[in-house]
Amino acid sequence: MKPKVIAIVGGKKVGKTTTTENLIKELTKHSYKVAAIKHVSEPDFTIDTRGKDTWRFAQKGAKTVIIISPNEIATIEKGNTENTPLQTLLKKCKENDIVLIEGLKTQVAKKTSIFKIAVVTSKEETENATSKYKPIIAFSGPYNTEAINPEIPYADALKNPGKLASIVENQILKK
Repeated sequence: MKPKVIAIVGGKKVGKTTTTENLIKELTKHSYKVAAIKHVSEPDFTIDTRGKDTWRFAQKGAKTVIIISPNEIATIEKGNTENTPLQTLLKKCKENDIVLIEGLKTQVAKKTSIFKIAVVTSKEETENATSKYKPIIAFSGPYNTEAINPEIPYADALKNPGKLASIVENQILKK
């Protein structure tokens, strides 16, 4: 069975990471296997550490570097990732029940096979998200959207992460 996919969308500094963290915590409490994809737009970002063995391997030309320790495996793939298809990333998460994506908003915006949770801080952000992202299964964030968009449930992931997890579970995972 393919994992269900939900993108956490919204502007900068609205609480997407906190929403993602709290959703992971709540869903794993319910025994779901959760994968997370995080897009970082900083061009010089690397998970590798300058001077360490894996970094040195890549500096010498290795395109794939795998590092394994007693508790984790990391694969570092070097190259231009600008045009990496979303499907390529999702295939790496196939052993999970659900994949949460933070970022990659242009790739996920109109994909109706990817559910969205929009994190908003104002009426304007709510209206923008409604026109930009399809389908939105929930709103989250400090701005309560119930008055202006009652057909899409609202749950503040900071104050009530369990409610947001229940929305995800009932609308996505139990179907």
